[in-house]
Amino acid sequence: MTGAGWPGPWTGRPANGAGVAWGGPPYAGQPYAAQPNAGQPDAGRPDTGPSYAGPPATGRYGAPPQVPIGMPAGPPPGAVAVPGPPAPGGRGRRAPRPVTPPGAPPFDAPQSYPFLMRARDWAWWRPALGLLLFGVVYTVASVVVVLVAFVTGTGPDLGFVDLTDPWVLLVTNLSLIVAIPIVWLCWAVPHGLRIGWSSSVLGRLRWRLFLPYTWRAVATLGAAIALSVALSLLTDELISGPVPALGWLLLVVFLTTPLQSAAEEYLFRGYLSQAIAAWIRAPRAGPVVAAVVTAALFSSAHLPPDFLTFFDRFVFGLAASAVVSLTGGLEAAIVLHAVNNVLVFVIAGLLGDGADTDATLTGLEGLLVVLLDVVAMGAYVAVVARSRSRVQPELRSPAVDLRGALPAGPPSGAQGAIGPSTTYAVGYAGAPPAGSPYARPSGAWHVPEPTGPPPPDERWSRRGAPGREE
Repeated sequence: MTGAGWPGPWTGRPANGAGVAWGGPPYAGQPYAAQPNAGQPDAGRPDTGPSYAGPPATGRYGAPPQVPIGMPAGPPPGAVAVPGPPAPGGRGRRAPRPVTPPGAPPFDAPQSYPFLMRARDWAWWRPALGLLLFGVVYTVASVVVVLVAFVTGTGPDLGFVDLTDPWVLLVTNLSLIVAIPIVWLCWAVPHGLRIGWSSSVLGRLRWRLFLPYTWRAVATLGAAIALSVALSLLTDELISGPVPALGWLLLVVFLTTPLQSAAEEYLFRGYLSQAIAAWIRAPRAGPVVAAVVTAALFSSAHLPPDFLTFFDRFVFGLAASAVVSLTGGLEAAIVLHAVNNVLVFVIAGLLGDGADTDATLTGLEGLLVVLLDVVAMGAYVAVVARSRSRVQPELRSPAVDLRGALPAGPPSGAQGAIGPSTTYAVGYAGAPPAGSPYARPSGAWHVPEPTGPPPPDERWSRRGAPGREE
């Protein structure tokens, strides 16, 4: 009876030379497939008796050879993590960074505004990737704005750039305003952070600060701009009166100039300054270097026609960086920029040729204008610094220290085979609960050896007794 399936209960060893194959279904939990030609005589060697061809061997009480057991639960709440032992035969692996829980700040320690990029998952390449992303997307977006203006027939003749022309100013402002969502995109994609961290240490714009800083900026900058206009009127400059389409110009100024000013602050005092400070890391040197570099870039981006104009806008950039550090966000810098630009364009629209926004600063008059601007910027910074006790701007971000957090256990009901003497890489340093089977004298979180059925006896394995080859 060769090759027949097992017809019923096992009654004993078959007759010599008779191979009985196991034809029944595999046992539940069987860790291996049925061997081919089980129970058949092997060709090319003497027949010493058939192999065992009955049901597969099991553990005690009919249990399968390997019984999956449940993973142990995590340690009790409040446990403190300690570094686990290094992997055998090599250096210890760096522990994975904790994952920020939903709604929690991404900082282990409170951070000032220049260092908000140094979040829990900081990496040096993130700002570099963000700047590259900004350059590509902003170039495309600004070109699209200009093309749309010309295709729709609303675009001005940019061959003669006159910012007192409302349409020239509108296209210019819109091409700059698109930088705001692009900066937010750089925070969201390379850094994986909320876009609000680009605004302040609270992760959002603090609208309550705009009003108190606005009247302070008007008081300081307004006085300096008025004196500058009066100084220019005392020279040979002639007032031509209001520009044509003054109403449209004022509408464009009040609706888009504050947003244009905010866009430049989000880029220069925001993302770019934070990237430089984060790379340097030094609490004092980082913001200072960032302020100097971004002020030079800010002034150069305005294409100054002479050194005095460059220096004037360089000082403006330093003042904006100073108030950012003093207030923990961009609000005071946005107000400084917006008030300056709005006043300049309003006066230029009212006086016409008597107030040229792109006039070259030369000679004694130029020195006096730059001196007035420097005094006005310094006065605004001083006023903002003195008002901190009254306005009380937040200077540090919220933080949750997860550097000692212990990873949670596996999900409820998770199953898995645990080998003998399995120890997790992160130790449990807290007091183990009473009667806990997972405690060790060393304090490590230890998974005890499984107490399931013993392994099957190899003598009853389908491969035969030990020492016998099939």
